[in-house]
Amino acid sequence: MGPPVDRVSPSPALPDTTDVVVIGGGIVGVSAALFLAEKGIRTVLCEKGEIGAEQSSRNWGWCRTQSRDPREIPLSYESLRLWRGMNQRVGGDTGWNQCGILALCATSGEAAAAERWEEEARLYQLDSRLIGPDEIARLVPGAQGRWKCALYSPTDGRAEPQKAAPAIARGAQAAGAQVFTNCAVRGVETAGGKVSAVVTEKGRIACQSVVLAGGVWSALMCDSLRIRLPQLKILGNVMRTAPLEGGPTVSTKGPGFGLRKRQDGGYNIAYGRSNEVQIVPDSFRFFFDFLPRAAIEWRTVRLRVGHRFAEEIRLARPWTMDGISPFERVRILDPKPFAGDMRKARRNLEAVFPVFRQAKIEQIWAGLIDVTPDAVPVISAVPTLSGLFLSTGFSGHGFGIGPGAGRLTAELVAGDTPVVDPTPFAFARFAKGLRPVLKHELLAKKATAIAQQV
Repeated sequence: MGPPVDRVSPSPALPDTTDVVVIGGGIVGVSAALFLAEKGIRTVLCEKGEIGAEQSSRNWGWCRTQSRDPREIPLSYESLRLWRGMNQRVGGDTGWNQCGILALCATSGEAAAAERWEEEARLYQLDSRLIGPDEIARLVPGAQGRWKCALYSPTDGRAEPQKAAPAIARGAQAAGAQVFTNCAVRGVETAGGKVSAVVTEKGRIACQSVVLAGGVWSALMCDSLRIRLPQLKILGNVMRTAPLEGGPTVSTKGPGFGLRKRQDGGYNIAYGRSNEVQIVPDSFRFFFDFLPRAAIEWRTVRLRVGHRFAEEIRLARPWTMDGISPFERVRILDPKPFAGDMRKARRNLEAVFPVFRQAKIEQIWAGLIDVTPDAVPVISAVPTLSGLFLSTGFSGHGFGIGPGAGRLTAELVAGDTPVVDPTPFAFARFAKGLRPVLKHELLAKKATAIAQQV
């Protein structure tokens, strides 16, 4: 089972009409609903299960600019600004804490990568910096091992995944949005090449715009509209401990582990060195889209054929608006965690922080992460269907970047000046025949350009 998530009381009655329907009650969907409602736009959010019950409550809980793809840096910077004021904005507790993030470098290769990132951070005037052994010892006392250096981002932070999306959803309600749980959207109606309504299991809502923020479910909804969205799923595993004294307060990534202190005094712990990818029908459909990325990440990807192949064939069968949809058949995805990765994470963590030998593991869970071929999200209008906007494919970065993504999405829907340049997130970059630009290629290209200027 997934971790316990704060509940959100649904709004009383489904309206006949609204301006915008947001599909999906994860961190991005609720943030989009909040910013739309603050603009005075009539907004309805429909979630097939409970708010934040899938990946938005199952992630590490990091909120970072550190080591981002350069295309995400402006949006992640804006997200951190929003996180800092989110509790006051929504009148609730998201668990935000500006604890800093530290990435320990044990090898020359890790140190070189950190140095490249520090150079990139300077271009954006971020405060990430390389630190040496003395400062490492001060920030994480008791850490064992010889470290080349560490990358430290003091204004990065953490929030509580089981609290944040529900708190923001309640804030959206207070701003005027209507939020409905256990209310799956079966499909989107169109007229004259434009969005005209959504049909939910509880009734039809006429609307002018739809925001699809459905996480791993977004590609399936797009299929029903004959829109090709290249998106796959990877499995992420996390465990939490009981409260523990003497551990680091700075969120830390080391060789084969990642951790962050929880608000309850325990820790979230992850492995971070491998990803399980189950072979499903979409693996073949999007094979060439993901091939460039797979070619460089094959050492960290564990391919598996399991029950999801047959399950996704079943879910992808055509359905009608007046029948049970796939989104009702599976209210909350609750995949089985891979215990082997968690054992490795604990061993690696205890080698660096012996205090964790005393830790009691309270729970282990897994979630499915929506990924794109270039590991950068889609936050964009869909050119072929007026009124449809995508905010999906966050590739494991969505929790921390969620508030900024919600704001940008709302601005695109409203036709306002966007807070950051939305071009890197355009849906058009996945047009057939276009090769995805990967993070390491982008960094190499920028480094070359800088060297030529010098």
